[in-house]
Amino acid sequence: MSLFLLKRLLTLAITLLGASAVVFGLLEVLPGNAAQMMMGPDASPEAVQALAAQLGLDQPAWRRYLQWMQGLLHGDMGLSHAYGSPVRDLVLERLAVTVPLALMAMALTTAMALAAGIYAASRHNRWGDLGMMALAQIGIAIPNFWFAILLILLFSVKLQWFSAGGFPGWSEADGGGLLPALRALLLPAISLAVVQAAILARMTRSAVLEVLREDFVRTARAKGLSHRAVLWGHVLRNAMIPVVTVMGLQFAHLLAGTIVVENVFYLPGLGRLIFQSIANRDLVVVRNCVLLLAAMVVVVNCIVDLLYAAIDPRIEASDI
Repeated sequence: MSLFLLKRLLTLAITLLGASAVVFGLLEVLPGNAAQMMMGPDASPEAVQALAAQLGLDQPAWRRYLQWMQGLLHGDMGLSHAYGSPVRDLVLERLAVTVPLALMAMALTTAMALAAGIYAASRHNRWGDLGMMALAQIGIAIPNFWFAILLILLFSVKLQWFSAGGFPGWSEADGGGLLPALRALLLPAISLAVVQAAILARMTRSAVLEVLREDFVRTARAKGLSHRAVLWGHVLRNAMIPVVTVMGLQFAHLLAGTIVVENVFYLPGLGRLIFQSIANRDLVVVRNCVLLLAAMVVVVNCIVDLLYAAIDPRIEASDI
């Protein structure tokens, strides 16, 4: 296990280093000037040049990249040009919304998808299977931002059960609390989970049906085990490898793809911070946030690889 883990960690480090170079390089070639954005269109060229020198924008790109990497190794993400505060504080504040939102959406996705996929597979080619897959197809076709607007119209405007947007905070001292915060994240999480649950349900159904055709399943049934016992005790674990793969990709997508839903519900999350920073040409914030999202995706994929080895030890043995 140590060699398997070491190889995965080495791959993780190399991938993050490559991602940092790509992110920095792409942002460097974008048009625009952060100093010009901060000074305004009527500022003199001398004032813009002086501010650029103060921000370090006049230095060569390779030197700024090395300074960025050195700062990240010490936990320093730099200072935001637009907000005038450390980027680390901004990111940590916004992650307090984005990460719980992604976790809640992933929990809803997993619960709905596994239940629907196993139910459909256990009733293969019957009305339950056909109806569940029809609903899954509809769920795949619905854009999550459009579904989010429908949820707002129904539960916020008409029924007035939930707020149409905003986030009260996790602290009761700020007028929020655990229950109000979870309540504010429920509709965004549902809008994110519907499409992902539909995709995962179809994958779960296909994986379970494939395992149900294996010889060991017929042997277990021949020994007198019930269909339910075979399904939950033998089939599900062997069908989980492709399902876990999709779950890992979906969770990474939820972390990196909340920007639209956060703007629909006016949530102060990481996606909204990236959107605002792009508009302000605040590249310090943008590159740190994008690299953080890339790191989350890579780390999730690494965790999925480790789950492979836990589910099926043959994968670890073959990799070594």
